[in-house]
Amino acid sequence: MFLGKVIGTVWSTRKDENLIGAKFLIVRHLDLEMKEKDNFVVAVDSVGAGEGETVLVATGSSSRQTSFTQNKPVDAVIMAIVDKLDVPLKDLLKKK
Repeated sequence: MFLGKVIGTVWSTRKDENLIGAKFLIVRHLDLEMKEKDNFVVAVDSVGAGEGETVLVATGSSSRQTSFTQNKPVDAVIMAIVDKLDVPLKDLLKKK
């Protein structure tokens, strides 16, 4: 799992029939200081996330464990919208 920020949407008029109704969002990885990293992923949205929101993303076989993505050809899923992140300051300072 990783923290990310929704930065865009992928529109697809033709897709596998198992993915009809799926919303694809572009999610950029975040570090613990909520700064955007260079890498990103296209993830299926299972919780109604929107652009600019901080989300929790599962990848790999775990991404097929939500009620919407079960047994579907998915490698990344947004499974939570993050309301708050608590990281002790001492842990952030260790990184520097």
